[in-house]
Amino acid sequence: MSRSTRRRARVTLSIAVMAVVGATACTAEQPPPPTLRVDRGTVATTVSASGTLVAITQQNLGFPQGGKLKDVLVGVGTKVEAGQELARLDDFALQQTLEQRKAGLAQQQAQLDKIRNGNSIGAAQATLDQSKNILDATEDSVEATNNANYSATDRAQKQLDFDRNSLDLAEDRLDDDKKACGSRSSKPSDNGHDDKAATKNEGQSTSTGLLGTAPAAQPPPTTPPPNPACERITADKQAVEDAKRVVLSSQTALDAAKERENVDEASGRLSIENAKQSIVSAQNELDGAGSDKPADTSAQEAAVRDAEAQVALAQRDVDNTVLRAPIAGVVSVINGAKGEFVAAASGTTAMAPGSSAALPEVAASGGAGGGGPSPAPGAGTFMVLNNIDSFQLVVPFEESDASRVAPNQRVEVTVDAVPDLRADATVLAIAPSGNSGTGVVRYYATIVLTEHDDRLHDGQTALANVMVQAVDNVLRVPSAVTRTDAGRLVVDLRGPDGAPIPTPFQAGLVGDEFTEVVSGLTEGQELVLPQGPSTS
Repeated sequence: MSRSTRRRARVTLSIAVMAVVGATACTAEQPPPPTLRVDRGTVATTVSASGTLVAITQQNLGFPQGGKLKDVLVGVGTKVEAGQELARLDDFALQQTLEQRKAGLAQQQAQLDKIRNGNSIGAAQATLDQSKNILDATEDSVEATNNANYSATDRAQKQLDFDRNSLDLAEDRLDDDKKACGSRSSKPSDNGHDDKAATKNEGQSTSTGLLGTAPAAQPPPTTPPPNPACERITADKQAVEDAKRVVLSSQTALDAAKERENVDEASGRLSIENAKQSIVSAQNELDGAGSDKPADTSAQEAAVRDAEAQVALAQRDVDNTVLRAPIAGVVSVINGAKGEFVAAASGTTAMAPGSSAALPEVAASGGAGGGGPSPAPGAGTFMVLNNIDSFQLVVPFEESDASRVAPNQRVEVTVDAVPDLRADATVLAIAPSGNSGTGVVRYYATIVLTEHDDRLHDGQTALANVMVQAVDNVLRVPSAVTRTDAGRLVVDLRGPDGAPIPTPFQAGLVGDEFTEVVSGLTEGQELVLPQGPSTS
């Protein structure tokens, strides 16, 4: 909790107490103890930093780290809402790194537990068992993948055999029809017998004509019927060509299935070997388990903190592969398409992370580029939002606070010139590296207000309270009315006679102003506030 936030919480509670006491100060009777009630709301812890409001006319968006574009979910001219996903990078490698960091953290935590509990053998055995489970799961996964690939290859082989058989049948039909067509064309006329009969009849007609009788009528010559085999040859040739193309396609599919089978088998073997190596390491740790020195605890705690920091960084890298709209706007520029590689967000001047605003110190000194010309809109950035009627705030956080700030966290912004204003905002981005221009390492974060207020103006001093941890719609009590008694948190409930009744409760998140109630209290119960000295 920052000092300014704690001070605000104490002032808020003091005002509430004085308001209740003041309401009864002029009465003759002793005023009742001031009370509040257990209610529902948000419990949050915050870190704070101050900066200067900058009016937004153009919002440059980009990824803190470069990578391959997996999806571009909007187009130029698309109207987007605050929080809407705009694009995603391929996060496979980063996810694997995150899993590795989590595994490393688990190992370090197990080692710490072993030292603290004095059960080094048990902790090492648990790590070994987990490594064996991972190996079993890896082998099952590899076996399932290989079986699926074997099945796919077998299906592709059967399909190829079937298509080749179909090609053979088509070629056989073509050969049969060619033979049938050729034999029909060279075969003697089936009307040979009829020709002889016609010649004989012709002789008879002539001889009969000599006797003076009328000649007999001659039958017209007959045309042989078309040969169906010849007519099918064209279709048979087309069928053969189609069958050849199908065979070629099936052969290609079979080759691809075999290639996938080989690649997955190699990848599976590597995964299994890595899992086996983890077992070897865990087994060595178990074999070497023994008495630990007290100094090992401090060293191992430092190792756990380092592993936690590595996990946090890896998680942030994964989260940063999703680009979201900080506020509503219209997409005016997109520099990249799906499948292309984009670089990390950058510019020719020292810009605020994920924003088109310059860092305050650099802007005041004329820029890192010596006052050169500004880049064209959208230059060096992945996406640009325009027509944004809001403000942004570039604020520096100390190292301890910066590690808790992440994109898309909620922010409450207060402005010195408008004391009653509590503006909602969101963290757009935080610089991945520190700035030591003032002699103190600080990390700049860009915070964007999500709503417009006519009382806000460019250049106003503002305080950003970033909710680094928050839960909504939970039972809560003011943190200032809680106290610790015998290791438990206690509040004073108002009894039937008005006397305070100390009541322990189970707490969840302890925020700057409120503490979450998990159990022990119910909504609406009255809380007796701490009383100051009586006044007349």
